[in-house]
Amino acid sequence: MVTELFGHGRSPSPEDPECYTPDNYVLEFERIRNKIGVERWFLCGQSLGAALTLRYALRHPDHIIAQVFTNSRSAFSEPASPEAMSVLADRLEKEGYKVIDAFPLHPSQSRHIKNEIKDALVEDVKLIHLRGFSNTILYTAPKTSLSQAINKNQVPALLVAGRFDKQFTPLIEIAEKNMPKLEVLILDGGHAINIQEPDKFNEAVRNFILRFDER
Repeated sequence: MVTELFGHGRSPSPEDPECYTPDNYVLEFERIRNKIGVERWFLCGQSLGAALTLRYALRHPDHIIAQVFTNSRSAFSEPASPEAMSVLADRLEKEGYKVIDAFPLHPSQSRHIKNEIKDALVEDVKLIHLRGFSNTILYTAPKTSLSQAINKNQVPALLVAGRFDKQFTPLIEIAEKNMPKLEVLILDGGHAINIQEPDKFNEAVRNFILRFDER
């Protein structure tokens, strides 16, 4: 099962700002788990989504078999400045998709994604809801840091990181030093390592999961 952030892709864009808080995402993940009727499951989160799945695992370790995540500055950096996020949201309100198109993580700017995948991702960017994206900036991003909590992790975890994501590289050492039960695999790729090296990523995830498979 794949889930997307509110306001992104094919997910809804609620008006209520409370929906976008990390704590509400934890509630949403629990709602999904109950809906599909599983007691324990594997999680995989990427980037900002990883900060949310990691938070869920900290709250509900008994429901997690093991987890995988990729480069997440959101999780391991210090909290984002609400003031800076507010400035970015104001720009989005005034300039619209121009801000999203210039975003550093926009797929069109990636040098490591195959062209056919990049084209599909660029098309998907058009599905972003401006209000939902703005609410993510205002109510999700400033509250996703787990720098003071990650030492409480109880769940086997695999970080698959891209070595060319220079902003995340210093955070790998922080993760290794502070997060119990963590394994790290570094591949040749950037921020979106799961789609830049899909075969190696999938193999690593498959091998990791098989070690903990309870079936």
